[in-house]
Amino acid sequence: MTPGSIRFVNARVLGGGRELCVRDSMIVERADGAAVIDCGGRLLAPAVIDPCVQKIDREAFHFGGIVRVGLMPDQAPVLDEPGIVQRASLIGRPDLWIHPIAAATRGLDGREIAELAYCRSAGARAVATGRGWIADSAVMRRVLLYARDLGMPVISHAEDGGLAGDAVATDGLTASLLGLPSAPAVAEALAVSRDLMLAEETGARLHVRQVTTAAAFDLVRSAKRRGVPVSCGITPAHLLLSDIAVSSFRTFTRLSPPLRDESDRQAALAALADGTIDILCSGHDPRGPEEKRLPFADAEPGAAGAQTLLPLGLGLVRDGCITIERLFELIAANPARLLGLDAGVLAPGRPADLVVLDEHAPWQVTAEAMPGSAGNTPFDGLPVQGRVLRLFKGGREL
Repeated sequence: MTPGSIRFVNARVLGGGRELCVRDSMIVERADGAAVIDCGGRLLAPAVIDPCVQKIDREAFHFGGIVRVGLMPDQAPVLDEPGIVQRASLIGRPDLWIHPIAAATRGLDGREIAELAYCRSAGARAVATGRGWIADSAVMRRVLLYARDLGMPVISHAEDGGLAGDAVATDGLTASLLGLPSAPAVAEALAVSRDLMLAEETGARLHVRQVTTAAAFDLVRSAKRRGVPVSCGITPAHLLLSDIAVSSFRTFTRLSPPLRDESDRQAALAALADGTIDILCSGHDPRGPEEKRLPFADAEPGAAGAQTLLPLGLGLVRDGCITIERLFELIAANPARLLGLDAGVLAPGRPADLVVLDEHAPWQVTAEAMPGSAGNTPFDGLPVQGRVLRLFKGGREL
């Protein structure tokens, strides 16, 4: 038996085949004398790569089949200096690889550009505006130019801060009936339009972290047709829930961006089907009772999403919205491409980051029992299917 070698047999390998071989942490074509793992006919697929998480939550990530994450810069301290970036990149290994995303501006204040070149040298894989939008177009243009010259993508938050203000909901009947501070959905399209124009003019790579409205999808779709180097993401919440979910005032549905109306949700499903959406991410932002057990307008936005990303994605497959192959493009291959990682696919020479999955195993999402630091999910109580049976990072089982 060759040390560090594994043959996964009796598997349904994503993309075809019944067997996959690993040697020295990498996928290989053959592994003579390897240890054998019988997958019992289960699906063998790439482990999930979650590109825009707000907090490190190892237990939640592993439950959800995630072995690599892109860590957003909104940390304490902000990821705007090389020493901070380097520490963030090392703290999870070997069980979890953290790929830091550098703050576009110092302290994420939207004014002075951070030392992006030094942050890249320290391990930053991308540049991001954080939870907010850079209102100053001149600053955003300089960020895009600087990142372009460094070969780094810019991840933007698409919400015009002047219009959004302190809103906690989207303008419409639900917000009016509940008396919640709200903002027009066009705040997103305005931000996307500005950033797309700057990306087209500078030639920089732009990733809009979450696009959730029909108008913004149309803008991204049109920009892609013109050859603008843009991609966009979304969370399952904005695909599966509308602002009607806010009606109970339960703060688990207090999200950023806020939930949209049903027409925008349907537009999101259409954008998923036609390829406009490139990445399905969790937006993992666990919040404890001290931040959520408050009046709706006072609660912090965000949801725990790492635990439910994979089963909710599998639900989209069962509903015929996407294929299983397309799902793993959205949650593995495309996030790897965004972050410049040679991972996310099952091919010889790629890291053996693998998940053995029973995509039909039923379970119920229960906030109080969710593994991880918090269970503030808007899907509390939802029956789902799909459970990770075994998880491997570089061929080593976690």
